[in-house]
Amino acid sequence: MKTMKVNKVFKVFTSKELKVFEKLNTPKKVQDFINKIPINFEMKGETYLSPREVLKQNRAHCAEGAVLAATIFWYNGGKPLLMDMKTTPNDDEHVVALFNQNGFWGAISKTNHAVLRYREPIYKTVRELALSYFHEYFKDSGQKTLRSYSDPFDLSKMRKKDWLTTKENLWDIIDSLDSSKHHQILNKKQIRGLRKADQIEILAGKLVEQKKPV
Repeated sequence: MKTMKVNKVFKVFTSKELKVFEKLNTPKKVQDFINKIPINFEMKGETYLSPREVLKQNRAHCAEGAVLAATIFWYNGGKPLLMDMKTTPNDDEHVVALFNQNGFWGAISKTNHAVLRYREPIYKTVRELALSYFHEYFKDSGQKTLRSYSDPFDLSKMRKKDWLTTKENLWDIIDSLDSSKHHQILNKKQIRGLRKADQIEILAGKLVEQKKPV
């Protein structure tokens, strides 16, 4: 059940926006909703849209989708938690929204690919959940690139709450998440011993839901 504090925070949203949040009261519904939002290809430059702007512009990349999903969880009585996954310098990081059901962790993920997607709440720890992404995280060369993951990052602890509806990019959140405590997945010896992904995995990894506009 939502507390008065959460209700006060969410007064910045319109009744129409809140009705959307209210309907999305399970992780399945949240993931289905996030999936329907078109991919933000950032054709005019890098963006980190607020939840309101994602709804308004109807586009999102992984971090934007994760922040919106976390916001929806918060409205419905959960915690607005993110997890950042860092990679080698030649790959892109990935951000997911975390949720916990009956003591087990799951994740909402916005992605254009057949991999790095939704995770069922079956993981005992955040580390277990992060490791589930490891073998899916590779370049076209087959190089496996996932290197670390963050502790759950609680958006409710951001001092200013204007991130919910601002028209400005959410640099404060992204910078804070990026600099938060991360845990290494591999040591140097393990990295040296990594096997490349198989060709069939690489081919499957190239599948996309939406093609980037020319």
